[in-house]
Amino acid sequence: MPRQAKKAIETSRRLLTVKEVAALDNTSEKTVRRAIAAGLLDVVRVGPGGRLIRIDPAAHAAYRMAHCR
Repeated sequence: MPRQAKKAIETSRRLLTVKEVAALDNTSEKTVRRAIAAGLLDVVRVGPGGRLIRIDPAAHAAYRMAHCR
């Protein structure tokens, strides 16, 4: 698959915010940020300078399978 097509597919998925992941996991945003800092939850940085954090739903599912009961 051409690189441009792959990038278009990746950007067409809806990425989750830290707040949305916290709501889905019934936990606090701080807990989600700790998981990110510990390297347990993969993120995508977007926006100017990469300041905004977004989580791919597949990465969130993998995190839940590995670390949540």
